[in-house]
Amino acid sequence: MAREIERKFLVKGDSWKTLAHQQTHFAQGYLNDIKQSGAKSSVRVRIEGDVANINIKSLEIGLSRDEYEYPIDLKDAQNMLKTLAVGPVIEKVRYLVSYEQHLWEIDEFLGDNSGLIVAEVEMSSEDEAVILPQWIGQEVTNIPRFYNVSLSQKPYKDWTPHEKSI
Repeated sequence: MAREIERKFLVKGDSWKTLAHQQTHFAQGYLNDIKQSGAKSSVRVRIEGDVANINIKSLEIGLSRDEYEYPIDLKDAQNMLKTLAVGPVIEKVRYLVSYEQHLWEIDEFLGDNSGLIVAEVEMSSEDEAVILPQWIGQEVTNIPRFYNVSLSQKPYKDWTPHEKSI
């Protein structure tokens, strides 16, 4: 079993873009409805550039969650996103930025989630110290609406001004 340990933050400004050493277009869709009674996980298909995988994550909100990920055929993934996705497919550009001892994944959302930029940093333990770059804003690790699975059900464009201001 794999355990993902990460923190999520909003991003301030765009100074981080000059530090990015890689960027990749992502398209992902969910194959199950997490609002269904008894749902314990999300099942997602994701295309990262020209690579595809299927991912299963526990529905816990917070620093760590169970996560399983397996490669799948790109054409199968494209077909699944077209025919099996529940709700809209999320699109974003993921930028990779190295800062101090950590690799930051910065997601600039597109389409119905345009305007939202979230940075994630994976850690080896929940109490690992992370030095925050100046472009990091408020932490949103424990706020469910900032998770991709939630964005697939209620996109950023439908948030109230209060929700957008945290």
